[in-house]
Amino acid sequence: MNLLSTLQPTLPIARPPWTGLGKKLESTCRKALYDFSMGDDCKKIAIALSGGKDSLTLLFLLKAIAGRGFPDWDLCAIHVGGEFSCGASVTEGFLQNICKELQVEFLPCHSTQTREKLECYSCSRERRKLIFDAAKAAGATTIAFGHHRDDSIQTLLMNLFHKAEFAANLPKVPMHDYGVTIIRPLIYLAEDDIREFAKMYGFARITCQCPIGQNSLRKQTEKWISLLEETYPNIRENLSQASLQYGSEKALYNNKPQDSF
Repeated sequence: MNLLSTLQPTLPIARPPWTGLGKKLESTCRKALYDFSMGDDCKKIAIALSGGKDSLTLLFLLKAIAGRGFPDWDLCAIHVGGEFSCGASVTEGFLQNICKELQVEFLPCHSTQTREKLECYSCSRERRKLIFDAAKAAGATTIAFGHHRDDSIQTLLMNLFHKAEFAANLPKVPMHDYGVTIIRPLIYLAEDDIREFAKMYGFARITCQCPIGQNSLRKQTEKWISLLEETYPNIRENLSQASLQYGSEKALYNNKPQDSF
C-alpha cells in the first residue's frame, strides 16, 4: 500500500456481514417491504439521499437487500444540494464516492433556496419536485424516503393537534398526479437504532444543518414525546401501531408533493 492510499479517508460504508444490530435493522426493513408490498412491481428504485443518518441507512439496507429475497432492483440515489437545503450539508463528492463504492448511480439536483427566503413549506415542495423529476428522468417511478418510525409518529401528533386528523406517514403512497409512488422502507425502524447503527459505521457525525429546522414544530413535538415517554414507556411503539392500524388513508388520494407535515 502506497503512502497516498493510506492518507485517503475511509468512506463510511455499511454492508453485510452484519453485527446483531445490522441484522435487526435489515430484518425490520425486510418486514416493512414485505408487509406493504414495496418495490414488488418495479425494476428501479430512486433513493432520496440527503446524506444524513436516515437516508444513508436506507441506501445501505436497500443495497444489501436487493436481489436477496426481493427483486434485484436497479438503485439510484438523488441528492438535492444548494446554498441552503434541508439535509446534512455534506458535499456531493462525499456522497458520490459512497454511491460509486456501492455501484449505485448518483444524481445531484440543486435547490434555489436562500437564507433570506428559507422556510419549510416552500423548501419541501421544491425538494420533492426536484426528486420526482430526477427520478422519472432516470426511469424510476418508485422513490424511497428515509422516514422512520419516530418521524411518522411526530407527523401523526402534528396532524392531530393542528388539523384534527389522525394521519401519520403512510408506508406506500401512489402519487397519481405525478406518476410516482413513494415508499418508506424504514417505517418500522426506531430512530435510536438508526443512530446507533450510524455510530457503528462512522456516519453518525452527519446531522441536519438547516437553520430553520433546528427549532421547528417537529423538533418541539419530539421533545413532548420524550417527556411523555417518562410516564408511558411504550408510547412510541403504541403510537406507531395505532397510526398504521387506524390512521387515515387520506394521503392515498392526496397527490400533492408533500405530506401534511
